[in-house]
Amino acid sequence: CAAFADRKGARAGQFGWLMRPTHHVQVLTAKQMMMADQAAIAHGVPETQLMENAGHAVSAQIIKRHEPCTVAVLVGPGNNGGDGFVIARHLAAAGFQVALAALDPDRSWQGAAGIMARRWQGPVHPINFPDLAQPTLIVDALFGTGLSRPLDGLAAEVVAALADRRGSIVAVDLPSGLSGDGIDLGGPSIASDLTVTFFRKKPVHLLYPARTLCGEVVVADIGIPDAVLDQIKPQMAQNDPSLWRDRWPHPKADGHKYNRGHALVLSGSVLMGGAARLSAMAALRIGAGLVSLMGDDRALAAQASHVTSIMLKPFDGKQGLVALLGDPRFNALLLGPGAGVGDDLAALVRAALSFGRPCVLDADALTSFAADPSALFAAIGGDVVLTPHEGEFARLFPDLNAGSGRSKVDRARLAAARSGAIVVLKGPDTVIAAPDGAVIINANAPPWLATAGSGDVLAGLILGLLAQGMPGFEAAAAGVWTHGWLGNHLGPGLIAEDLPGALSHFLRGPVAP
Repeated sequence: CAAFADRKGARAGQFGWLMRPTHHVQVLTAKQMMMADQAAIAHGVPETQLMENAGHAVSAQIIKRHEPCTVAVLVGPGNNGGDGFVIARHLAAAGFQVALAALDPDRSWQGAAGIMARRWQGPVHPINFPDLAQPTLIVDALFGTGLSRPLDGLAAEVVAALADRRGSIVAVDLPSGLSGDGIDLGGPSIASDLTVTFFRKKPVHLLYPARTLCGEVVVADIGIPDAVLDQIKPQMAQNDPSLWRDRWPHPKADGHKYNRGHALVLSGSVLMGGAARLSAMAALRIGAGLVSLMGDDRALAAQASHVTSIMLKPFDGKQGLVALLGDPRFNALLLGPGAGVGDDLAALVRAALSFGRPCVLDADALTSFAADPSALFAAIGGDVVLTPHEGEFARLFPDLNAGSGRSKVDRARLAAARSGAIVVLKGPDTVIAAPDGAVIINANAPPWLATAGSGDVLAGLILGLLAQGMPGFEAAAAGVWTHGWLGNHLGPGLIAEDLPGALSHFLRGPVAP
């Protein structure tokens, strides 16, 4: 892990890469958010001030979006309930008709929540199910990021009753019933139209399916100083160019194609070469100086009728690949797309990894090790990026599959530590994890990227950045974000072949020097 961090230069030190100015893209776990609250209090910010600021922030968002109307503020037993009392007070002062209802109206709230409860001048009602259908707006201040088990009893009944409610629901911090860390708790949960969270996002706001229940997410400043992050040392961020833009490999005015890298992509068979072509074109378009498809004579004869600027490098079997890679100018490799599952491919992967060059393994290259994942992990060294979807991930890490009870972040992080590779666990909420524990969650992917060949393009984008010398973790994060940007730029109806051609628009925009 230390060696990995040292290779990253900008990330040397304990996650120093994430402490640069990053426009608040850090993501905190539930535990870290509690630490942030405690650190702010230790810095001299009273807990009552944090709660007042939180409630005011939520009420301000409501007032911004709604004319005065009937509002039910539902409060729970903890600090979220305290926030609810503040929200009710501010909305009432703004002319809203507010009814405040509690899971336990006879409860005696303690601490800052108790102070806010006493500042509320109205009654505290029990939650009456028929009444939940009446108000124009419901504020969910029942449970926050600290929830770690499924709701039961009255709380579960209330949340279940609201699950199908039509109309506006505003969640304080996160919809009740969800885990702040994005773990599936298995119980009922509320679906909000707006979620106002505090200081920084949490995994729940970015990971599916919980993300669909959060609606629009607004991050409010409640007075926690950014300096507390020096104590918390966050290891997680939402993907954003500010994390990797300074490592983007811009061409130099006096450069040439040979110092922009030569990427190799393993071709599939005669009838399975399209995936490799998509990858190769993406690598070339994103800036690799040269890109070649490699394979046997029959496969490359078929490829020759499709490619022009992409070159062809024949080899025969494992020893042929070893001989080809004896040329050090081939500085980044991609194996897997359309390559065919089996022992032959596994042997090629091991041979390629033995050279220690940056390498992307995708699709069939991953599935070929399903029977013995440890054989793959033992061969990994240097910047190796694995790009599995959930099915391929489960074949390599069966104990970390989607049904393991862990969050997607934890699963990817454990997989990266076990394999020694950067793991790109794909999906609408792709998670990029490094062996040293650093994690980036991507949130810009549109649904129309779910089309044949899209993943092959993603693998090629990462390959092209690696060929130009971008470090593996940053290359993976940048490739994933670029992929999402391209999908949004092209819009509905895109096919994978469209993506590489749109890179010229991207390169003139978000990463232009």
